[in-house]
Amino acid sequence: QVQLVESGGGLVQPGGSLRLSCEVTGIIFGLYVMGWYRQAPGKQRELVAAITTGGTTTYSDSVKGRFTISRDNVKNTVYLQMNSLRSEDTAVYYCNADLLYSEIVAGNFRSWGQGTQVTVSS
Repeated sequence: QVQLVESGGGLVQPGGSLRLSCEVTGIIFGLYVMGWYRQAPGKQRELVAAITTGGTTTYSDSVKGRFTISRDNVKNTVYLQMNSLRSEDTAVYYCNADLLYSEIVAGNFRSWGQGTQVTVSS
């Protein structure tokens, strides 16, 4: 069973940067598409970035040009570099894994990690 441990969140001022990490165990990491999601208070969880096994990346319009997703298949870890942070980026950030990109887009997973809180505020 996949286990996901997100870290790297915190309080940052608008315009600042953070780098999130998600360590994955229980699967052959290199075979899986990875996604970063976020859930703001009172809102549904949304996909913000995804990366395929071949390194192809996609982003939601709201983070394109500011966030970068990457993966290290040796460390079984996916990262989310977040720059030019805005107050609307405040949310709990989660990662997840699937063999299919379509399932990452759908985001209907039974199991999630604990997430990491990102708060953007002055």
